Amino acid sequence: MKFLIQRVTEASVDIDGKTVGKIGKGYMVLIGVGEGDTREIADRFIRKMLALRIFADENGKTNLSIKDVDGSLLLVSQFTLYADCHKGNRPTFNGAGNPVLANELYEYIVAECKKEIPVVETGRFGADMKVSLVNDGPFTIMLD
Repeated sequence: MKFLIQRVTEASVDIDGKTVGKIGKGYMVLIGVGEGDTREIADRFIRKMLALRIFADENGKTNLSIKDVDGSLLLVSQFTLYADCHKGNRPTFNGAGNPVLANELYEYIVAECKKEIPVVETGRFGADMKVSLVNDGPFTIMLD
């Protein structure tokens, strides 16, 4: 499993010219599911993501979590996080989970995050999405 977490001041995802998810301050998270990933692994990633202290406190130190700042989440499925570019110039995605498993785990992650964070927006699994964001910092972290 891979979570590419970007601290943002705003982010949105459009499909066919229509905005399907939009947040202000929070995380825009690209989620990749690999072969062999489970709900237990997803739970660890969710706990870690929500506990990260990467928002500034009153002294400008990164001491606050997404919950501390009442941040939002924009969760977007992204199988291309599993791109393997070691051979040739065309990436392979052999490490990505099969679409049925990946969608099930993606939906599980969304549901679990909604239990913890009041505003959780999403893209649409398998869709051609246009993602826009203003990365705050920039601050980007890969959990894998």
